[in-house]
Amino acid sequence: MSEIPTTKLVEWPTKPLVAHNLIEGEWSQGSATPRQLFSPYNGQLLGTLHVASSKDVERAVQGASSASQKWRSVPIKERSVTLLRFRELLQRDLEQLAHSAAREAGKLVSEGRAEVLKAIEVLDFALSLQNSDVGSAIEVSRGVTCEYRREPIGVTVGITPFNFPVMVPMWMIPIALALGNAFILKPSDKVPFTPCLLGELIIEAGFPKGIFSVLQGGAEIVEALAKHPEVAALGFVGSSAIARTVYGLATAHGKRALCLGGAKNHLIVAPDADPAITLDGVVASFTGCAGQRCMAASVLVVVGEVNQIIEQVIERVAAMQLGHDMGALIDQTANKRLRAAIERAVQEGATLRVDGRSFSAPLGYEGGNWLGPTILDNAKSTMESACVELFGPVLTIVRVDTIDQALELEHRSPYGNALSIFTSNGAVARYVADRASSGMIGINVGVPVPREPFSFGGTKESKFGAGDITGWGGVDLWSNRKKITAKWALQADKNWMS
Repeated sequence: MSEIPTTKLVEWPTKPLVAHNLIEGEWSQGSATPRQLFSPYNGQLLGTLHVASSKDVERAVQGASSASQKWRSVPIKERSVTLLRFRELLQRDLEQLAHSAAREAGKLVSEGRAEVLKAIEVLDFALSLQNSDVGSAIEVSRGVTCEYRREPIGVTVGITPFNFPVMVPMWMIPIALALGNAFILKPSDKVPFTPCLLGELIIEAGFPKGIFSVLQGGAEIVEALAKHPEVAALGFVGSSAIARTVYGLATAHGKRALCLGGAKNHLIVAPDADPAITLDGVVASFTGCAGQRCMAASVLVVVGEVNQIIEQVIERVAAMQLGHDMGALIDQTANKRLRAAIERAVQEGATLRVDGRSFSAPLGYEGGNWLGPTILDNAKSTMESACVELFGPVLTIVRVDTIDQALELEHRSPYGNALSIFTSNGAVARYVADRASSGMIGINVGVPVPREPFSFGGTKESKFGAGDITGWGGVDLWSNRKKITAKWALQADKNWMS
């Protein structure tokens, strides 16, 4: 394989990075022994992580609680001025954030850039709240008015995964802060450096001390936050097993919680699918971010005769170059797990059309966690690769005769994150959209992520809790509605409200 131009890969720091904890507006090392973190690109030391202690958690929560009491009294238009400064800083440092996210998550710089832009889109929605969610009052009866007001809930927490160190935190941060809450971010301990950059920008934007905190660490920090009596609400994004556990722990301790889990997304290809649209959509969906995203396609359900499209997908995927067309896996554990899953699929009888294990790493990056895109054809719907979330660039093709059979496979899945249908027939598209059980549906779109204000969220074991994480769902997650019914004078006429 030819050498990959260095401009396509990430920029490297001149010295090892350090991830601290942000508590009451100041960076703190924490008291635990620092952990070393290694680059997904080349396996070399990237930096050290300072894990928060139980005392750090307590100090951060108490500082957030105190800060939230003052922040909630600031009018939303004034809070939005600070958020606007934050937006300007995100735009200013877009390239730095993109390279940072790519460097520690293993993705391409273009993918890091895209997640920063999506993060800014959520921030734009949060900025719109000052004009679009101003409450309302109606005279509901003679002399009687009903009014609602949106109020913050206090200390809020976000627990985020490794695959999007900018975007997923920003699904939560802007809306929570715009509504007048304090926010504590517990990022994945695999990608702690980019969240620190977000913390630096929030400090520079001028948010009050304690309004935004970063606590580094693992399960022990999550548990402490989920149990803390001062925490009012918690958002989580990760695997379904952990989402279920965190949701149960948080709600058992009286918190509002929304925990998004995993996925086994299906792409249905109908016989009349547009070849060009389908080719682009399928390849981008399962290879983007090396398949390490909850919206990645992992099962391609082929209805009838579409072999020409399948062969085009295989041809394009086989020609992809690692480091140029697709990034690295997060760590060696993921690499070994996926390679073993591919081998099991072959042993179960799937046809290996493209073997990602044969792809070469970019020149000079051989020590990284590289696995090429993999396509398994002629799989049975009961095989592991067709049922279990592998979380990597592995596409399993299952062949069926009818659209109803394709929908049945999606219905049987315990997950309900996303489904896409590729077809040129509007009636078929509507038929699938009406009957699919997933929360996000794509029509000729391989990655059906809703644009704001349409909010992100799945069904079944892809979501624990009510509502969605962004858009108006996020507004409801991080706030309460206070309803006020008032009467100031007796009326001559009577009705049931009298």
